[in-house]
Amino acid sequence: MQYEPYRRPARGNLALNLTPLIDIVFLLLVFFMLTAHFVEDRTMDVNLPEAQTSGTPDAPHAVDVVLDSKGRITVDGKVVSKETLDAAIATALQKRHTRALQLRGDRDAHLGATVAVMDAARKAHIESLDIVTRQP
Repeated sequence: MQYEPYRRPARGNLALNLTPLIDIVFLLLVFFMLTAHFVEDRTMDVNLPEAQTSGTPDAPHAVDVVLDSKGRITVDGKVVSKETLDAAIATALQKRHTRALQLRGDRDAHLGATVAVMDAARKAHIESLDIVTRQP
């Protein structure tokens, strides 16, 4: 038996076929686009009161509480009742790791709702309460 010396196989034109990889990437892209949950910013229309000394709030990560003229209250975009207001503010403060609250109240909002929000904020031990206004 005669042995032949080891010969490397002849290397031809080696090319990596990227077509299947691109197909997979596009399928993943389509999958994530179809299953993604797009958050719609649902804010209430509020006619802010005017103040000569109005400025931009200092706390960008503050919990946002909105009061409209019909007495509806939202905490970070979620409608809450007066009964669940304390818990909603406390939960929002914990999630945001902040002790600041911004109150956006309609100028025709009832004073009772404003006091309820301020009382709930005190119960949650806030450090900063900003009442958002606009320039006249």
